[in-house]
Amino acid sequence: MLQLEKLQLEKRETIADVINLVLGAWLFLTPWIFGFVPNTAASWNAWLSGVAIGVVALAALLAFAEWEEWINLLLGVWVAVSTWAVGFAVHATPTWVHVVTGIIVAVVAGVRLWFMHRTPPRVSA
Repeated sequence: MLQLEKLQLEKRETIADVINLVLGAWLFLTPWIFGFVPNTAASWNAWLSGVAIGVVALAALLAFAEWEEWINLLLGVWVAVSTWAVGFAVHATPTWVHVVTGIIVAVVAGVRLWFMHRTPPRVSA
């Protein structure tokens, strides 16, 4: 039974990394999908952040380490707030793309960290 629980935990962990890998690719492609390539700040932020999220998620899939989830959590927060930090908040489409994608990346990484650190319930007989 312990082996089945371990397999389910690994599957849940893999799903989180695959989701962040897809979100990284999504963010990378959004300047072309939504047509904000001419907005240099938003485009470069999407490209660089998308690559960073994807690389960290891929690294977590290949050889998991807890720091990878912390990095993706920080990258998600960065993507969400970068619209104001970099200065393209006046453009609605790239703002929404960055905020929503960043929040999802941060939540997925945060949930994975929570699952790693939660303690299983104690059974008393």
